Amino acid sequence: MAEAHSAVAFSFAITHEGWDVNFDREVLHLVWDSGVRSWKKRVARLKNNLKTGFYPVPISSLFATAAVVSGSHYYGIELPGLDKILRLIPNKDIKYEIAACAGLSAIGFLGFSLSLKYALKALFMYKGWMYESRGPGKKPSLKTRAWLFCVKLVSGPSRPMLYSYQGSLPRLPLPSVKETMARYLRSVRPLLDDKQYTRMEKLAQEFQNGIGVKLQRYLVLKSWWATNYVSDWWEEYVYLRGRSPLMINSNFYGIDTLFMHPTTNQAARAAVVIYSMLQFRRLIERQELEPIMLQGVIPLCSWQYERMFNTTRVPGVETDKIVHLLDSKHIVVYNRGRFFKVIIHHNRRILLPCELEIQMQNILDNDTPPSVGEERLAALTAGDRAHWAQTRQEHFFKGINRQALDAIEKAAFIVCLDDVPYEFDKNVPSKLDEFGRTLLHGKGYDRWFDKSFTLCVGTNGKIGVNAEHSWADAAVTSHLWEFTIIEETSGNWADAAIMSQSVEHVVFNEIEIGYKEDGHTKGTPSFAPPPPIKLQWDLKDSCLNAIDASYQVARQLIDDIDLHIYMHDAYGKGFMKQCRLSPDAYLQMALQLAYYRNAGKFSLTYEASMTRLYREGRTETVRPCSIESATWVKAMSDNSKTVSEKVALLQKACLQHQKAYLDAMCGKGIDRHLFCLYVVSKYLEVDSPFLKEVLSEPWRLSTSQTPHGQTSKLDLKKYPNCISAGGGFGPVADDGYGVSYIVAGEDILFFHISCKKSCPTTDSKKFGQDIKQALHDIRTLFLEYKKENGAKK
Repeated sequence: MAEAHSAVAFSFAITHEGWDVNFDREVLHLVWDSGVRSWKKRVARLKNNLKTGFYPVPISSLFATAAVVSGSHYYGIELPGLDKILRLIPNKDIKYEIAACAGLSAIGFLGFSLSLKYALKALFMYKGWMYESRGPGKKPSLKTRAWLFCVKLVSGPSRPMLYSYQGSLPRLPLPSVKETMARYLRSVRPLLDDKQYTRMEKLAQEFQNGIGVKLQRYLVLKSWWATNYVSDWWEEYVYLRGRSPLMINSNFYGIDTLFMHPTTNQAARAAVVIYSMLQFRRLIERQELEPIMLQGVIPLCSWQYERMFNTTRVPGVETDKIVHLLDSKHIVVYNRGRFFKVIIHHNRRILLPCELEIQMQNILDNDTPPSVGEERLAALTAGDRAHWAQTRQEHFFKGINRQALDAIEKAAFIVCLDDVPYEFDKNVPSKLDEFGRTLLHGKGYDRWFDKSFTLCVGTNGKIGVNAEHSWADAAVTSHLWEFTIIEETSGNWADAAIMSQSVEHVVFNEIEIGYKEDGHTKGTPSFAPPPPIKLQWDLKDSCLNAIDASYQVARQLIDDIDLHIYMHDAYGKGFMKQCRLSPDAYLQMALQLAYYRNAGKFSLTYEASMTRLYREGRTETVRPCSIESATWVKAMSDNSKTVSEKVALLQKACLQHQKAYLDAMCGKGIDRHLFCLYVVSKYLEVDSPFLKEVLSEPWRLSTSQTPHGQTSKLDLKKYPNCISAGGGFGPVADDGYGVSYIVAGEDILFFHISCKKSCPTTDSKKFGQDIKQALHDIRTLFLEYKKENGAKK
């Protein structure tokens, strides 16, 4: 509404009677409110930046320091440095003395805060605590306990903000070429025969003693200069320069909780979830979201949260770019082929769920047909990137198409009100498979794959998310998901709602958040919310042809993807703990056993681990296929091996995997270092046979664990129905599998398995059965082991 009137908010005309000036006071009032809100955000942002810049020292201590310095001076107590400043004063005027005291206070405050900040950075560089064994009856070493005491002492009692620790996080360390070569050769040993390994050993030695020395020098220089020597190149060359479609190849999805169904009303569920996500956005903007802390003490980098909302990946002919806005007052909703702009901020506050439900229902009841070409317009974001960039430049550069596209790209996020239900039935696995496929790719034209994330809502009120990958990794999106689900379940909304309204000077006597018995949202609207605005398009025949070309590409990808979600409820994390093994290592060994039985050989395996213990850290690769894992897998089919021997080999393989995972988290990985060396070689235009061969090796088994319970709020004992089914992604290799898994609870696991139908050697359902059998065989192995040991005792 405001946008429609803004063009005539102020007008004038010259007549024979003189000047005729007209003002639209309502619109000018809206413009004024918008400006006030913008300046409030700027002031709040500046205030928060000051707080985080001096953390862990509170800014209030600056005034206390000034009071102490001034008081000491006037009581005749000479402080070090003050006398030197006073000698520079032209006269003994009291104003100059106050200025001198203030200057010394500022210098002392700044020096103290920087000292503590760098002390924290030095403390955070210690990673020995990660390698110490943990469990019942085991205490940290004296060194680690002393380190923890120092961290808590330096951090102080003040509550950290989202970005408080950013300046104290250390830089990602750069390993030596020699160390990386040794780790790489060890990782590929089970994949190569003696002849192949000797050849690879020779290539690695030549690289280490040859061009690797020169390439490493440039990386050392970058590691000194840049905040993170990997992240910017990783974002640009792995994501933004990729020209293949985002759908299936890059974007990932997340599934709703399967055992909780608060309402079957599509509009109501969409409204509550939208509201929750907007509250999460507010917490990020005000830095009131608590950073993720390991052991409650060690912070993870929060850099990726900044671009969660108001962000779009804009296509380019050669490379894309990420465009992030500081603010957005609307979302865009897609329903039955139409795009609607929905205002989410009105009368100086965010709309409440009961008001958002009115807007969602308005869209669902709207019978206006889509414009010509509008229904499949989003297929452009699902096709080849260069084609989309050229089409965007040609047909969306100006006019109403540009205005409509701007509304989409500048939205806080996208919501898709789908025309199909999202279903789960334990006895009908195909329904969960269809749930996953709907979120991964939909129809190929009903998701805006360029947006940071798209919230999808089924007709039965079930929800899911499709997320673009370049701006952040899955753990960050998972944090949003956990917040949304637990806030909806616990009903702890009133505090957040009141807080947000008090900031905007709006007071309500009663805040009702949740669902009524009939499934609608609680609460009574305070006003009629702004009605959704249908976006208008003028798509020429050439543009329609471009849309159809992208849709055909998307259709081929969809027809070729094979996705199966296997729910394993025979046992879960509880049994793995009884075996005294890391659940992640346990499941990775099960995947190794399943893949070997499925493919008849070992394969290069990718597992993502985070490097967010360092500033601007993203991910590193763990290579689960190791010498130890291969030895154990072969032993499982060797009848000459005893149960005790097999268990010992499995324990050894799990310990090696756990060490490799920790090494990757601590900057001692293999693949990011080799990737950066390769980028430098391309800049220098030098060829390396070793790097070329290493980076062309296919990851036929690409795996990732979906994090669960990142925050203390998600207490599964208190809210057992909040178990998430996790999410998944497409296969990395044409002849391989993509496997995402989640340890959802003590007795339940989910595996999202994807592959391509065009490959005759892969089958997602068959691999799911192999995983099931592998998990059964490992459990049986341990039960036999316990039985034997019990009999001996």
